[in-house]
Amino acid sequence: MRLQEIIDILDAEVLSGAALVDGLEVNAAFGSDMMSDVLAYVTDQGLLLTGLVNPQVVRTAEMMDISVIVFVRGKKPDVSVIELADAKNIVLLSTEQRMYPACGELYKAGLKAV
Repeated sequence: MRLQEIIDILDAEVLSGAALVDGLEVNAAFGSDMMSDVLAYVTDQGLLLTGLVNPQVVRTAEMMDISVIVFVRGKKPDVSVIELADAKNIVLLSTEQRMYPACGELYKAGLKAV
């Protein structure tokens, strides 16, 4: 699924990596606020939905080759997290949706679960 489609589905705001949006395809998604679960269960790189807005989220995404992080519940990280994501070529999005409905909308649109 094209990243722009995901942005439209979630009515998301691009916080970082706007130049990367057009070229990105996302094949799977994983939703969690526990980075240990991301490390343990993510096997197919794709998109991470989370309510955490700290640098560890970006570091975890980098380790797992996750190219897109969606912050749910309208959360937005501070500028240091955005700068870190820019340095690592990770797209950051923010949506007002809660995690469960956001995951459901993406699943309904055809994005597979990790």
